[in-house]
Amino acid sequence: MTLQEAIEKSAKGELTLLDVREAKELADGGHATGAVHIPLALVPLQAKEKLPSDKPIAVYCALGGRAGMAVQTLNGLGYQAANIGGFADWARAGGPVSR
Repeated sequence: MTLQEAIEKSAKGELTLLDVREAKELADGGHATGAVHIPLALVPLQAKEKLPSDKPIAVYCALGGRAGMAVQTLNGLGYQAANIGGFADWARAGGPVSR
């Protein structure tokens, strides 16, 4: 999934955005509008209660590394997840941001 596809699908409510950064990173720089926040370490514990299973999930972090790890975990849990890189990539591509 490309960033542009993620932005379009997010705007239409066709996917769930997941931010796996730490809380301080969100507080310091904002987040993608509408994103669910689960720090990477808590993804296996909180996915079932916080993420819908009927939509694809676009995952981002600061640069993309943690998002990749989260995608592996989510796909192993039966979700359809894709790594869309870092928060700055989302913002540069025109994705809506909340601060």
